[in-house]
Amino acid sequence: MTIRNLVIAAAGLVLAGAATFAHAGVVVVVSAKSEVKSLTQAQVSQLFLNKAVAFPGGGAATPVDLPDGPARAEFYTKVTGKDAAQLKAYWAQLTFTGKAQRPKQLGSGADVRKFVAGSPSAIGYLDAADVDDSVRVVLKP
Repeated sequence: MTIRNLVIAAAGLVLAGAATFAHAGVVVVVSAKSEVKSLTQAQVSQLFLNKAVAFPGGGAATPVDLPDGPARAEFYTKVTGKDAAQLKAYWAQLTFTGKAQRPKQLGSGADVRKFVAGSPSAIGYLDAADVDDSVRVVLKP
């Protein structure tokens, strides 16, 4: 292997590491005050697709969304198996028929964390780097 190839390979590894550092992955969170300790992927999917409106064991659940972006796309793909186009069609049908409204969209990860931390019934998702002790991670999809 030539020095040029080694330099290119090393640069690629550095860039891959930086990309991983910049985006730590999405986690599902509830308030640190919530009784909910953990959830399955299926349970979270049901809450965010409005197929369930309460946490397992009781207690209303209020899901909140991040704005469109990589974290939101990662969350819905990993948890519900739906991409952006599928979600748009899904919510259009439910909204049009009056059966459900999509989760409230907040402006940023900090907004989601603050909202979830202040409401034991709230559930949201964040980039893992945005988690602090005001929220509890209940799923790492």
